Amino acid sequence: MFAIIQAAGWPIYPLLLTSIIAVALIIERSVSLRESKIVPPTLLDQVITVHARQGVTIEVVDKLGQDSPLGEVLAAGLRNEKSPRHVMKEAIEEAGRAVAHNLERFLTTLGTIATAAPLLGLFGTVIGMIEIFGSQSPSGTNPQQLAHGISIALYNTAFGIAISIPSLIFYRHFKNKVDGFVVQMEQAASKLIDIVHGEREGYQMRSPQS
Repeated sequence: MFAIIQAAGWPIYPLLLTSIIAVALIIERSVSLRESKIVPPTLLDQVITVHARQGVTIEVVDKLGQDSPLGEVLAAGLRNEKSPRHVMKEAIEEAGRAVAHNLERFLTTLGTIATAAPLLGLFGTVIGMIEIFGSQSPSGTNPQQLAHGISIALYNTAFGIAISIPSLIFYRHFKNKVDGFVVQMEQAASKLIDIVHGEREGYQMRSPQS
């Protein structure tokens, strides 16, 4: 591996740094974006049960807000349960935007790496081409410098592509995962609003026309 890095020349070092960052972000997001941690499957039912039996206290709401991102959204609604429906909905939407922003943390960096890695590889290719042209002289070609220039060009191109492909795949995967979590939280929040304020009007089933 060290021999490959030597053959790739100094342009490989920015690519190695981006690869380390990409691996760290992929591991961190894989651990953080687990469904059981973001949207616990039984949390909404527990909240509804507690609300129906005894109502909710400030202590319960605070504990709920620290439970998970879904709990944070539901807690924002319960803090405004005595307010009109639209006020409770606005509070939930504000909390939801903040939660969604936190869930997308580091994804921009991962997407940037997926885009920048091929460009860094191309930069290494250009450096290699300069080495190749530098090997030409009136007295002939320097084989060692020519081989080194070719190594720089090819290794950096390959490294750039190798870093970009998994970074892009995981960026898309995590982005889709976050979007799915946001939809689940929206559905849970809507159900909570209906429980607190009653079913929404204007959604009655229409009988089919004969």
